[in-house]
Amino acid sequence: MTFRADEAARRGLESARNFLISKNIELGERERSEKKLLDIVDKHGPVVDSYPSWHPLVNNNQEDKCPVVTPSERCGYKGLDHTIYFVNAFITCPYDDGQEVLDSVNEFPRDYNSIAWITAKRLDVQLYISDATPILVYCDWRKSIPSNNMIPASIATPLMLQKEVPCWEWSERGETWETMRSYFLGRPHGSRSSLFVNQQTALFMKKIWNLLNDTGMFGPMPY
Repeated sequence: MTFRADEAARRGLESARNFLISKNIELGERERSEKKLLDIVDKHGPVVDSYPSWHPLVNNNQEDKCPVVTPSERCGYKGLDHTIYFVNAFITCPYDDGQEVLDSVNEFPRDYNSIAWITAKRLDVQLYISDATPILVYCDWRKSIPSNNMIPASIATPLMLQKEVPCWEWSERGETWETMRSYFLGRPHGSRSSLFVNQQTALFMKKIWNLLNDTGMFGPMPY
């Protein structure tokens, strides 16, 4: 099936709206909550299912043999609950005051990723349920990205290389682009693009990945 970014973004927004703007929120607050959700989508990109493993929101992970594609304790976060992902941010809604989330983000080394900073803040609206505390965690890029929040090849490709090239020291075999595509493009995705990267960027990444495999640095290919 052909990947249509606009359709995927609309489905994601509807799913997030149903999850975050629920009947558990006071009627008078829902309009403010929905406006905040739309503002976050406009600023940080559409709703997604998972991140590329090289994305700054998840790549604070020291275990290279087990790629991380969603925020969790494995990449440094604590206290996450009832979470919705966006291209360059996520909202989590714990039942407590969210301080554990804020503290865990503040403990990230400021230089763990030189291309971006990760910031967390409480939101002044009700999301998911009136008793929860919504926290926005977002990626503050140090290099400019397009207004549509697509991550350009000049950023996505070196981040992919930074994450994957060190694996040559322990890898026993190469992996095809088709096997790694979800790790490199994020979900949802098509064969050559996703909500994170456009077709041109994905093609650059695929070409470079195939060239790396051709060197034999990761080991023989599984075919």
